[in-house]
Amino acid sequence: MKSVLLIGLGRFGKHIAMKLQELNHQVMAVDCKEELVQQILPYVTGAQIGDSTNEEFLRSLGVDNYDICIVGIGNDFQSSLQTTSLLKELGAKMVVSRAATDVQEKFLLRNGADEVVYPEKQLARWAAIRYSANHVLDYIELDSENAIFEVTIPSGWIGKTVGQLDVRRKYNINILGTKCASKLDSFITPDTVLCEGRSLMVMGSFKDIQKCFRI
Repeated sequence: MKSVLLIGLGRFGKHIAMKLQELNHQVMAVDCKEELVQQILPYVTGAQIGDSTNEEFLRSLGVDNYDICIVGIGNDFQSSLQTTSLLKELGAKMVVSRAATDVQEKFLLRNGADEVVYPEKQLARWAAIRYSANHVLDYIELDSENAIFEVTIPSGWIGKTVGQLDVRRKYNINILGTKCASKLDSFITPDTVLCEGRSLMVMGSFKDIQKCFRI
């Protein structure tokens, strides 16, 4: 369990709070708008109304006591930048800030953010890959070249074992597991038989996966 200071309770912040609650983390939520603070109360440990660009207000929160500080402000970049900078000055251990453009990302990283999330850009990349390919069901980007993909099992692979297919040697791709009805089976051996009705979790470079599955 981690303690999280979440600043900015718009749609992005609300979804983060809901997921953090699901993961059983402790969340202190902050926004300058009372209605947003009231709406978030069912999903957080505590909440306060306040201006995150006010140094004294931030200091009163004890930002250095939180494992992570997330700045989810989306409609006022000046406030986001100032909040990020103040958090770091006040001793925040880890500051994760939201960006809406490449320029914002650069400024946030230069002014105290340890990590930057760029929801629109990341979702756009995911949607472009997911919906432009016939075989991709989902994917997680690991870096600029590698990812974990959930793909449909090619018809020619049904009934064959992982050892027979030998995709690691042929395509430099690792099979991590199979999935059926949202349940992942990660126990994979060379004798594992690929069955119809399941999807396949594979890891490798975009280039190798595209070549293997003709994405």
